Amino acid sequence: MASTADSAAQLHYAPNVAHNQCLTSVKFISACFAGAIAGILGLENWHGFALLAVSVLLTSFVIYAVNCKGKPARYLSGGIGELVNPGQDNIFTFILVWTLFYGMYA
Repeated sequence: MASTADSAAQLHYAPNVAHNQCLTSVKFISACFAGAIAGILGLENWHGFALLAVSVLLTSFVIYAVNCKGKPARYLSGGIGELVNPGQDNIFTFILVWTLFYGMYA
């Protein structure tokens, strides 16, 4: 008889889970654009991180509404938590692009 962990893993449709790499790419590009906007606008300190938070929430909402059709648990193993989590790499990417564009334009 299958354990509860096996039965929970079977609830996720494999092709949907395989496309989670696209979700990572969208979050990465969103962090890059938010960093560029923060740098070009010359935002400093918490204002720049507020822009990152707005960007993460807006990107998550669009993915939630358009791609997941309001049911993120069906497509993501972590559900809404995985959808809203910006990820450590994306935060570092945001800071890198932010400082690059801040140095060029501000």
